[in-house]
Amino acid sequence: MTSFETLLASANLNGNADLLEKNEILRDFWLACASREASMIARKEVLSGKAKFGIVGDGKEVPQILMAKQFRKGDWRSGYYRDQTFMFALGISSIEDFFAQLYADPINDPFSGGRQMNNHFATATVDRKTGQWLEQKNLYNVSSDTSNTGGQMPRALGLALASKKYKKNKLLTENIFSDAGNEVSFVTIGDASTSEGHFWESINAAGVLKVPLAVFVWDDGYGISVPTQYQTTKGSISEVLEGFKVNEKSEGLDIYTCYGWDYEGMSETFEKGIQKCRETHIPCLFHVKELTQPQGHSTSGSHERYKSSNRLEWEKEHDCLTKLRQYILEKGIASDVQLKEIEAKANQFAKDSKKRAYEKVVAQSKIRLKNLNLILEKIQTQVPHSQAIVKEQQAILNAQGNAHFAELVRSTRLILFQLQDENQSSIAELKAWYDVAKSDAKDYYESELYSHTEKNALRIAEVKPEFDEQSEPKTGYEIINAFFDKVLEKYPELYAFGEDVGQIGDVNQGFAGMQSKYGRDRVFDVGIRELTIMGQALGMSMRGLKTIAEIQYLDYIYYGLELLADDISCLRWRSKGLQQSPCIIRSRGHRLEGIWHSGSPMGVMTHALRGMYLCVPRNFVQAAGMYNTLLQSDEPGIVVEVLNAYRLREKMPNNLGDYTVPLGKVEVLQEGKDVTLLTYGACVRIAQEGIKQLEKVGISVELIDIQTLLPFDVHQDVLKSLQKTNRIVFMDEDVPGAATAYMMQEVLEKQGGYRFLDATPRTLTAKPHRPPFGSDGDYFSKPNAEDVFEIIFNLVKE
Repeated sequence: MTSFETLLASANLNGNADLLEKNEILRDFWLACASREASMIARKEVLSGKAKFGIVGDGKEVPQILMAKQFRKGDWRSGYYRDQTFMFALGISSIEDFFAQLYADPINDPFSGGRQMNNHFATATVDRKTGQWLEQKNLYNVSSDTSNTGGQMPRALGLALASKKYKKNKLLTENIFSDAGNEVSFVTIGDASTSEGHFWESINAAGVLKVPLAVFVWDDGYGISVPTQYQTTKGSISEVLEGFKVNEKSEGLDIYTCYGWDYEGMSETFEKGIQKCRETHIPCLFHVKELTQPQGHSTSGSHERYKSSNRLEWEKEHDCLTKLRQYILEKGIASDVQLKEIEAKANQFAKDSKKRAYEKVVAQSKIRLKNLNLILEKIQTQVPHSQAIVKEQQAILNAQGNAHFAELVRSTRLILFQLQDENQSSIAELKAWYDVAKSDAKDYYESELYSHTEKNALRIAEVKPEFDEQSEPKTGYEIINAFFDKVLEKYPELYAFGEDVGQIGDVNQGFAGMQSKYGRDRVFDVGIRELTIMGQALGMSMRGLKTIAEIQYLDYIYYGLELLADDISCLRWRSKGLQQSPCIIRSRGHRLEGIWHSGSPMGVMTHALRGMYLCVPRNFVQAAGMYNTLLQSDEPGIVVEVLNAYRLREKMPNNLGDYTVPLGKVEVLQEGKDVTLLTYGACVRIAQEGIKQLEKVGISVELIDIQTLLPFDVHQDVLKSLQKTNRIVFMDEDVPGAATAYMMQEVLEKQGGYRFLDATPRTLTAKPHRPPFGSDGDYFSKPNAEDVFEIIFNLVKE
C-alpha cells in the first residue's frame, strides 16, 4: 500500500532488527485499522441514508490478514459476508471498491456491478466479453458469494474436489486451472452458521472425499443475538467435531483451535495447518475463538441490546486491534506515538476512499440530472401546458440533491405518461433520454442471466441424428449408456458421479461399465447427500471440469434445490458475467406409481431455476442430443430423463455422440387441424394413446413436444400451430397451476396466442395431491389417455 509505505518512511518505523518482519507487522496493523474505520464509516453511511444496508467485518480483521498470508495464487476462497479485510490484504479489493459496493454503484462495483450487497465478492474466472476461461492457476480466485448462511460450504467442497481431480488425472497435466492439484479451497463461516445442515453435510463429505478444504470458523460468541450455547452442542464447534478428528489412517479432518486476538498463535497455526492441507489433501478446520463484533450483526441494529455490560467490557479488552496494538508495544516494534500516527493515517485513508467512491456515485447522478433538466426546460417552452407536471417532478428531483437513477427514470415516465401525444422535438429528446436509461438499466440489472458468448446453449449448432436401414432398435438405457461412453472418451475433463453411479453404473444402468473403463476417479459413487453433490458439480465446473452430477430421482431435487436456485442458476448473473458454472445435472422422473418416486415438480424448477436450462426429453435419443448440446455450451442445465422409458426400444443413431438437439425448439410430432396439444416427457406417450382414440371420432390433434421448459419455444412455433387450430390444451404431470400455467402464459401472453382462440384454453394436470401407491391410485391421480380424449372431445364440441 503506497500510503503505508510513505508513512513508514516519514515516521522512521524501521526499528533496529528484523526490519522486514517488523514492517510487515506494522503494515498488518495499518491495514486492520483502515478496515475497521471502513466498517465504522459504513454504518454511518447507512444510518445517514446514503446507503441502503450493510454488513461489515469489524472484529475479524487480524485473523483475516493472517489467513491471507497463506493464500496463494491458484487457491480459491468461498466465503461469507464479513471477509473484507482478507480481500484488502490480498489487494483484490480496495477500500474504495468496498464503498462502491455499499452504494450499489453499477459502474464502479467490480464484483457484481451493483447487484450484490457489500462484502459479497467475486473475481473474474472468465473473460467477460469472450467467455474464455482465464488462467486461474495464476490468479487469486474468489467464488461469487451468496447470503444464505452455510451456502458457501457445498461450493467450497466442489472447489476443493477439483484440486483432487486435477492431481490424479494424468490427461489434464497441461491446463490453465490447476498446478497439479496443489490448490487449497478456503472457506469462511460464522460460528452460528455451523448449525446449518449445509455445514455438516459438507464437513462429512470433505472427510470422505479427502480434499484440500480449509474451513475457518469465526467465533464471536453470537449468531445475531443468540449466544453460542443455544447454537452448538457443548457451546464449541471444535469440541463437537472431535469425532471427525483425523486418525492414524489419515481419515477425517485436522482440527485446530486458536484465539482471534493472538497474532503469533494464529500465524503459526494457520501456516502449519494450510501447509499440511496443501501437501496431504487432508481437510482442516480452524476454530478461531474469542473474536468480537464491535457494531453488532449489521448496520440495522446495535449489539448493546443483547450483550451484558460485562460482555461489552470484555469485548473492548479482547478486540483483535487492541490486542495487536498491545503486542506491538510489548515487542518494542513501534512506540505509542508512532502507532497513533499509523491509526490516524489509516483512518484518513478509509475516509478518503469513501469520499472518492461517493463522489463517483454523485457525479453519475448529477450528469444525468443535468441532462434531464435541460430537456425538461425545453419541454416547458415548447409545451406550455406541461409546466405543472414538469415543475412538480423537477422540484422532487432537485430537492433530493442526489436523486437515484430509478427516481430520475420514474419522474421521466410520469411526465411522458401525461405528454405522450405531444409531437415536439423536446418530447422526442425526452423519449430518447428514457430509451438510453432503459438500455443502461438493462445492462446494469438484467444482463448475463444467460451467456452472451458463442457457447450460449442456444447457439450450439444443430446436428441431426442419422439413421439408416442398419440402425438397430435398442433399449433406452443401452442408448444412453453408449452415449456416455462416447463423451467420456471424448472429454478427459468429464466426470460423472452420484448415488450408485460408480460401481453398478446407476440404478438404471446408464453408466454401466463406465467405472471399470474410465476409472474410479472419473465415474464414482457418492453418498446420499444431494446438496453436496450439487456443490461438487458447482465447484468442479467453476474450475474448468465438465460434470454430469446425478440426483437419483427427481423427487430428491428438493435436497439440492437451495444450491441450484441460490448459487448455480444465478452465478453468472450475480457476478455480472465474471464467473460461470457449466455443470450438468441429471435426474429421472415421471414414474407412474408411488408417493415418493412419482414427483414431477416442473413448476418449482421452472420458477426457481431461471439462469439454467431445463430439458425434458421424451426418449433417450432426444436426451443424448440434449446432453451433447449442454456439454458444448458454457451454461448449466438439468436433464430429466423419463424413468419408464429405459426399457423401451428406440433406433440407435449412427452418429451417437455427435448429434445435438437444439434447446428451446419444439417438435411437432403429429400434425392436426382441430386442437393443439402441448406436452413433454412421459406425457407424450399418454397423449399419443389418447389421440388414437380421438381419431376414431374424427378429431384431429396437433401434438407438440416442447422438449425444454427453460427456455420455452424460442421460435414461437406453438403460436403457428394455434393460428391453425384455434384451440389449445396444455398437459403435464405436475400439480394444477404449475408448469402448465407457465406454458399458458408463454403462449397466450408472451406469444400473443389469445388473439387466435375460439375456445377457452385448457390444462390437463395431475391432481393436487401426490399419487397413492398402486396402479389404481396412479390412474386416478395423473393424466391418462382417457383424460386426454375427454378434455379434447369436450373442447372441440364446445
